[in-house]
Amino acid sequence: MQDKIKKDYYISQLMFNKDTYIRRRKELKQLVGEGVIVLFGNNEAPANYPANCYAPMRQDSTFLYYFGQHRDGLVGIIDIDNDEEWLLGDDIDVEDIVWMGFTPSVSDLAAEVGVTHTAPLKELGKRVSSKSVHFLPPYRHDTKIQIMDLLGIHPSKQREAASERLIKAVVKMRATKEQQEIDAIDRACNVGYAMHTTAQLLVKPGVTERFIGGQVDGIARSLASGVSFATIFSQHGEIMHGNPSEAPLEAGRLVLCDAGCELDDYCSDHTRTMPVTGRFSQQQLEIYSIVEACHDYVLEVAKPGVRYMDVHFAVCRLMTERLKELGLMKGDTDEAVHAGAHAMFLPHGLGHMMGMDVHDMEGLGQTYVGFDEETRPNLEQFGTNCLRMGRKLEEGFVVTDEPGIYFIPALIDEWRASGHCKEFICFDKVEAYRNFGGIRIEDDVLITHDGCRFLGDQRIPYHPQELEEFMANNAR
Repeated sequence: MQDKIKKDYYISQLMFNKDTYIRRRKELKQLVGEGVIVLFGNNEAPANYPANCYAPMRQDSTFLYYFGQHRDGLVGIIDIDNDEEWLLGDDIDVEDIVWMGFTPSVSDLAAEVGVTHTAPLKELGKRVSSKSVHFLPPYRHDTKIQIMDLLGIHPSKQREAASERLIKAVVKMRATKEQQEIDAIDRACNVGYAMHTTAQLLVKPGVTERFIGGQVDGIARSLASGVSFATIFSQHGEIMHGNPSEAPLEAGRLVLCDAGCELDDYCSDHTRTMPVTGRFSQQQLEIYSIVEACHDYVLEVAKPGVRYMDVHFAVCRLMTERLKELGLMKGDTDEAVHAGAHAMFLPHGLGHMMGMDVHDMEGLGQTYVGFDEETRPNLEQFGTNCLRMGRKLEEGFVVTDEPGIYFIPALIDEWRASGHCKEFICFDKVEAYRNFGGIRIEDDVLITHDGCRFLGDQRIPYHPQELEEFMANNAR
């Protein structure tokens, strides 16, 4: 009977086969070298009271990468010194089965990913007796409590106590995507296409931001596991994380949609900016064409061996030159970019790593993920301090290409009042764009052996004429 229940109600959520997880753990052991690695899975996250949790439960990505299982309340141990691997967790009792259905035993879950040893969670302390314990920087408070109970390290000290050797090993492995991972991201980007083209076809005056944002989210829930981050859909494109409001779309304005999905444990992340009426004004087209050119330039130059920081600043110089042509900037282009004047229009970096996390591995520390010994971040200069990816590109990296131009009234006012970069910015001319909003175009890019390519089988319309025709010919 138990086998029949399992057959009828249980579908394994493993993304890859057992050998993948065995191989990954073996490589991790070799990279770390000694000690005990402890990888904490996530627990349920209550929304507003304990039994009302966010669904579906989001597993920790690094735990998924090495142990594959999505169930809550699990901890993976890789004991390098004793050459043992353990999966710890408590079996589900019948009361939970009544409410949630059949769940395999911890030993069954372990067997699926090639782990021999299992134990209840209360034995965690017994399995971590080595003085050399490697753990990753925690980002959830319940995990911080687990670490404090296990190792006696106060939560405020845990990030600095996390194992740099383990962080670097995980980044090395997860940064370069295997072909099966690339295939998964391609599939996620195909759902991203459906999400964004739906938004493009629904955009018209009078429809609310919230309605279209909800339709976009619904596609992610219907065709994938859900969104990879909270959907940004707003006529205030100058707000980097502008969530949908109840405001109706207004003729003459632009609306920005930044959205992605998670499918088979991997993410998509695209951005498109659309004219509410379906046609760009001349002023909008002039700015949009600059962002389009910057976006397409990345596709020409991104390849193994090129530093993404250099690509970022090349884009900033191209943007500055084009803004000078419109009379919004002035002076020597190289000096303007060196001074950070471009950051009034582009206050973020060109892109970031993407994979199992939409900002892949960002919780491990961006200095480890987006930079290397040769390329270090500049955390002092406004705008440049938000560059998440600067290191040399390698084959198998997945990065976003997302330039933008934004007119942020509060930032314009502050810089003008202080005289910051006044020798490079034509503030009088900028005033005419005060209520412009913002434009961003974003795609997910795979670094290949000799260049790069878009991810996903279909390209979400973004060239101006193509976008206008798509919106006009397919409007709902």
